[in-house]
Amino acid sequence: MNAPRERILNVTSTLFHHQGYNRTGVNQIIKEAKVAKASFYQHFKSKEDLCVEFLNTRHNYWFAELEKFISKVQNPKEKILTSFDFLIVMNIKENYRGCSFLNILSEISNDQEKILTIIQNHKRDLRSFFRDQIQDELLSSHIYLLFESSIIESQVFKSNELIEKSKSITEKLI
Repeated sequence: MNAPRERILNVTSTLFHHQGYNRTGVNQIIKEAKVAKASFYQHFKSKEDLCVEFLNTRHNYWFAELEKFISKVQNPKEKILTSFDFLIVMNIKENYRGCSFLNILSEISNDQEKILTIIQNHKRDLRSFFRDQIQDELLSSHIYLLFESSIIESQVFKSNELIEKSKSITEKLI
């Protein structure tokens, strides 16, 4: 059986994914992770600290999966176009749940700055990914915005249609 910290993070990932941040309580996490309350608080001082760890873990997972997915292609244009294919695969894998970072952003209050900072860092890293491939600030920003909006639209409509369209637009832009 996994260590308590790992069980807590696994359960949190599932619950935040299916229920959201606000609808998931610490007591539910403790119960489903099969840990003692003291054990939970030994690893995480608060639900906010748990969310920060969840988002950091999600960030590392998401970028590792993206890098693995696009590693088949070498040139920057193909890496960018393949990143849209990655969204399609993730949508199918995660049932069009959308971006974990934006989902949590919509649930946090203005004073939850630790969580906001993690979300902002994730989006900065994604912007940097496109900028590193394109080497053109305006064009890379445009592609980033297409990428981000297609994540949201695919979640709204439970469809990859707009990801495909964004990919076609991106191909023409590059």
